[in-house]
Amino acid sequence: MKVVDLFSGSPGFRHFGCAVAMAAVGAFAALPASAQGLIEELKLGVLYHDASHMWSGFKLEQESADINVEVLLKPSFPGLFFGTIRPVVGGTISTVGATSHGYAGLRWQAELGSGFYLGVGLGGAVHDGHLLPDSWQHKALGSRVLFHIPAEIGYRLDAHNSISLYFEHTSNAWLARYNEGLDRIGLRYGYKF
Repeated sequence: MKVVDLFSGSPGFRHFGCAVAMAAVGAFAALPASAQGLIEELKLGVLYHDASHMWSGFKLEQESADINVEVLLKPSFPGLFFGTIRPVVGGTISTVGATSHGYAGLRWQAELGSGFYLGVGLGGAVHDGHLLPDSWQHKALGSRVLFHIPAEIGYRLDAHNSISLYFEHTSNAWLARYNEGLDRIGLRYGYKF
């Protein structure tokens, strides 16, 4: 058995992404003002589920508008090309019962001038989808723990508010027998504290 298959088959992971995202929003609301100082930015978005002809190459899961919630944390660290690197946690929730996931990772982000910014990242995700090719309506993701690779380009409307085009890819990079991968793309609203 591969290490990445340790969590396979556990029904407790159903709707895990939804629970993570709801917990993130609830935890933020419950934090005292001093603890909220640990949060750099909160992002909320609507993403197209299992976007076809992108990184993963084909569409299989049901079309839906997924909900994305993400928190960019402080502190930041200097990065390459005038950017900064900071930790992030978040989740993407399927609104029709398809694959959802929670994730954590590091995000490099650079302010490009004239209000535009660019971000890319790398991290890990835990999902509630199918591991094996046992359904014509679900991708075989191969392992419960996947790599999470996001990319974002956005525009800052003012010091606090932004809008962005966001893409995320999850897969196991062929560390398991099956690796169909899942892509999402959509729009996000950000509030910077």
